[in-house]
Amino acid sequence: MIRRIVAVLALALVTARCADQPTTPVELSASGLQASASGSTRHFVRWSGSSAPQFRERGSSVGTAQVVGASLALGGPLNLERYSVSFWAVRGKTRSAVINYKTTSHGWNNQFLSLTITDPTRLPNGRSLGYGDSVKITVTIDTTNIGVSLAPTGLTFGRPAQLVISYQGADGDLNGDGVVDWKDRDVETHDLGMWWREGDASNWQQISATQNVNDESFTVALPHFSQYAVSW
Repeated sequence: MIRRIVAVLALALVTARCADQPTTPVELSASGLQASASGSTRHFVRWSGSSAPQFRERGSSVGTAQVVGASLALGGPLNLERYSVSFWAVRGKTRSAVINYKTTSHGWNNQFLSLTITDPTRLPNGRSLGYGDSVKITVTIDTTNIGVSLAPTGLTFGRPAQLVISYQGADGDLNGDGVVDWKDRDVETHDLGMWWREGDASNWQQISATQNVNDESFTVALPHFSQYAVSW
């Protein structure tokens, strides 16, 4: 009887430990892999391994000379996991921001991202924005995988915000095997796309995007803010 009770308790303990384990794979940032909503594994496009990119930001109010936010630059190699910039969006007025990255061959003349906002309508807490109301926008760049987080998460738009994001920083190695060859071209023309998720605990889902192979970029009409990444 004692042995039977011990066996039952042991089985209950094992069951409890299994219940504590996550039911979906966790992100492996070192390999650029993450589970998607369909259960398949996503392959995120990574920055070229030759050197960590540096970033700077400039913002503008289209049609005026107003500058939104200061120009930002780092004096040495970027060694932060993520880097953020912020600006104010105003409902009824166009606000835009451009983020460039630096390479040894082309300096700062490499556009990674542009974001244009005209019609933010509802905050994540449900409050509606009237014309002339403003909301602070934060752009957080992933410096391992080619992606970005846009906050406040859940901010929605009447007229979609426009995001243009470039994958040129991968230097052609889209499958991450260290060699640029026909396999990367095949990934680019058949598999590459834009993916999003609501937060770190959510699975990735594909979002409709227009690809420009010549510019190595995607253009996305955003109905709301969340995390976005180039993946296949």
